[in-house]
Amino acid sequence: MGRLSGRFIAVTGAAQGIGRAIAADFRAEGADLFLIDLDAGMLSATVADLRALPGGAIHQAEADISDGARIATVFAEAAKAAGRALDGLVNNAGVNVFHAPLETSDAEWRRAFAINLDGAWACARAVLPGMIARKHGVILNIASTHAFTIIPGTFPYPVAKHALLGLTKSLALEHAAGGIRVNAIAPGYVATQKVIDWWATHPDPEAAKAGTMALHPQGRIATPEEIARAAVFMISDECPFMTAACLTIDGGLSVRQHA
Repeated sequence: MGRLSGRFIAVTGAAQGIGRAIAADFRAEGADLFLIDLDAGMLSATVADLRALPGGAIHQAEADISDGARIATVFAEAAKAAGRALDGLVNNAGVNVFHAPLETSDAEWRRAFAINLDGAWACARAVLPGMIARKHGVILNIASTHAFTIIPGTFPYPVAKHALLGLTKSLALEHAAGGIRVNAIAPGYVATQKVIDWWATHPDPEAAKAGTMALHPQGRIATPEEIARAAVFMISDECPFMTAACLTIDGGLSVRQHA
């Protein structure tokens, strides 16, 4: 039996990167899945790839997590189709919004919070009633080392990620006595398409990549699969006394005083 056999777990931002890796690992560990992404085409391709492998049921929905009404609808539809409530939720979807503070428009400020914070709350709000009723459930928020460190020029992204960590701790304490755990993972640099695209914005992408690697004590950055393995542990029952916690996965970057 897999570590997640019998579980029904939702993953947002599941079409690519960390979300896709998490979905693949959860399926390999026996979970039934509800996968959500804004990009319907990419999500369908991911679901097709996963269904080609052995595993349980996969439900999917194209949705903007910042649309609270839409999120409530798709979660209700998924639970009805599966004939059961969700056991777990991974709030992975997010967006990089990087500016200097006084160059941040109201629209960009709102976009950072609508997706990185409001969307996570909309999804948590959709699954909590079922978890409360069954006195069991796990919510895992994919935060970032931006949730406790600051890189100049990345405003207001770290503000939203700090808030996501606050949401994690608040929900954890509110629902701890009811058998629900709420935790976070804080990845540092991960080899996703977003990071590759960011390197490509530099005059010398290979030099930018080398500079990123040099920041890290191990001389490399994480793979999405390394984040996914930690997510399996934290969404499973292998850490039943862990709640209101944030697991940092950055190869030691955030504790390194000088690059």
